[in-house]
Amino acid sequence: MAIIVDKVQKKHDIALSCKELVVENGIKNVTISQIAKTAGVGKGTLYDYFKNKEDLVFEIVNILMREHNLNLEQEITDAVSTKDKIKAFAHFFYDEKEYELRELYKEFISIALSSPDAEMTEFHSQCSLRYHSWFDAIIQAGIDKNELIPHAKKLVKGLFVAGEGMFLNASATNNLDTLEQDLNEFIDAVFTLIEVK
Repeated sequence: MAIIVDKVQKKHDIALSCKELVVENGIKNVTISQIAKTAGVGKGTLYDYFKNKEDLVFEIVNILMREHNLNLEQEITDAVSTKDKIKAFAHFFYDEKEYELRELYKEFISIALSSPDAEMTEFHSQCSLRYHSWFDAIIQAGIDKNELIPHAKKLVKGLFVAGEGMFLNASATNNLDTLEQDLNEFIDAVFTLIEVK
């Protein structure tokens, strides 16, 4: 009797088995042979599941982002003030627990910028839409509670992209030491402008 393989689970397992290899070395410094060996599969099997190394990074990021989003949703729910809810998003950019995902995210962004692929673009668009919707709902709830001025709604997009922009800039300049402080100071400064006095 033939063994039935759950291809989705197998792809998931192969990707996660290579997570540390990619985090430690970067995708440019890893060969298909190393990936196959780490995953315990042949190169042919690897190509049955992934088009290339970049596709593997995309799969790992996709898996880890789903986990991250569940944790983030809980953090936002637990946060009391609107400012703390917004700061919960910023934790991703400096929290030690998020180190692997951050490193993989940088790999993903590099791939997406240098050789965009329709599936990656769609994934990134969906992530951005989800985070933007979260920001929008959080800011609107703050307005509804009379915690924020109504004009705060106009800052949703800016707040949403500021953290990512600060993170990418700090990563590109190798200046991550003050990122937590810089992000928190930025959020605090914005909230001094939009909180109801």
